[in-house]
Amino acid sequence: MESFNLLLQGLATALQPMILLYALVGVTLGTAVGVLPGIGPALTVALLLPVTYGLDPAGSIIMFAGIYYGGMYGGSTTSILLNTPGESASIVTAIEGNRMARAGRAGPALATAAIGSFVAGLIATLLLAFLAPQVVKLALTLGPREYFALMVLAFVTVSATFGDSALRGLTSLFIGLALACVGIDGLSGAARLTFDVPQLMDGIETTTLAVALFALGEALAVAAMITPPDALHRVTGSVKMTASDWQRSWKAWLRGTFIGFPIGSMPAGGADVASFLSYAVEKKLAKHPEEFGHGAIEGVAGPEAANNAAAAGTLVPLLTLGLPTTATAAIMLAGFQQFGLQPGPLLFVMNAELVWGLIAALLVANVMLVVLNLPLIGLWIRLLTIPRPWLYAGIMVFATLGCIGLNPSPVELGMLILFGIMGYGLRLYGYPVAPVVVGLILGPMAEQQLRRALAIAQGDWTTLVSTPVAAILLLISALFLLVPIVLRFAGRGQVLSAVAGDSD
Repeated sequence: MESFNLLLQGLATALQPMILLYALVGVTLGTAVGVLPGIGPALTVALLLPVTYGLDPAGSIIMFAGIYYGGMYGGSTTSILLNTPGESASIVTAIEGNRMARAGRAGPALATAAIGSFVAGLIATLLLAFLAPQVVKLALTLGPREYFALMVLAFVTVSATFGDSALRGLTSLFIGLALACVGIDGLSGAARLTFDVPQLMDGIETTTLAVALFALGEALAVAAMITPPDALHRVTGSVKMTASDWQRSWKAWLRGTFIGFPIGSMPAGGADVASFLSYAVEKKLAKHPEEFGHGAIEGVAGPEAANNAAAAGTLVPLLTLGLPTTATAAIMLAGFQQFGLQPGPLLFVMNAELVWGLIAALLVANVMLVVLNLPLIGLWIRLLTIPRPWLYAGIMVFATLGCIGLNPSPVELGMLILFGIMGYGLRLYGYPVAPVVVGLILGPMAEQQLRRALAIAQGDWTTLVSTPVAAILLLISALFLLVPIVLRFAGRGQVLSAVAGDSD
């Protein structure tokens, strides 16, 4: 009942004209960037970080969340019409959605994606509203040892989730942790890794790093390998769904929602995992599994609902514990810190109006998205005609001007260029960029909690595993690291045995 009353108070905040405008801008931008191949919500939020620096914190954060939700919506359009996912969570949608488009059923495919996203977003946001306070109550009971163990779990899962290799993910993470050491040590006051450069005394700006890695790095990577787009499948006929389409879709929407939300809430979850799992479930439960691969509408409805529900689920660990589980969540965390806000249990106490306004605004944003998506399909398709060289050149100019406007310094410009080149190099060699940002943001927090725990225990390292919660979290972290290595060696051993058997 308390959560319901707080949500009603949040709605009063969310329905203010300026907040509604921020939400509308966010969902419109999010849908547009979701439609454009190769430009995801993380890049857009990173680009807007310096622009929103002087704006209202509540409105800016609500706009960022609207971009996240809108990006999940918009990604389905190019997946269905162009067989080119706008962001990674829409890869599964392309499997069945593009087949439907080729068969002249692009309209129903787009409709089930939009309505399924609306249903999933609505239910998942309500689950967020009622679940988050319970997580906050649990988090308030944790001490420095448990928080440090939680940070270690976040580091390991982020490194294992992003990219193809846990080793490469950890390498990216340690780059971020090294950058987090730059600046004045909060405990001793000593300068660390500043190389006598005064501008580095305050540390590396999260905004500069995020914009450089996501915007400049992505633009350079795309410029290095521009590929011609696939043929566009036009929307023919009505976007209305038949009675059969509704009957086959509504169960998939609900299943996708209840698969996506808990997976999005997990440290190692995310919309990608949720959408693939939803597709596998729909294929398993389908009355006509032979239709899968040839345009089964359940294969669009379920994964689209799952990836939108996962987006809401991602906000649970972000808001309650301050732990980002996706690249966009990592940039949103930087957005919170830009305004001097630290996501976590105290955020619900110190800034309750902002948090509940954000959750209520997501409900409003869902309504805006379903109204925007279906009538404006033609407009979103026209965005695909923008030449990529123009698009990414504009991104580079916008990113540079935004960062320099925020902090006009030759050192800042040099770091922006340096980190942009580093972002391109990481992509070139298959290293994920999100763990670098996570390391920079969470590194100082992990160091602070570690020092507190050791100070309380007078330097006794066994204190880190002296409580059941801390020990279990560290054990899970170790399993995340060791199990893939063991499985890889076991698989390699089986292959060697098979080769030896063949040679005999």
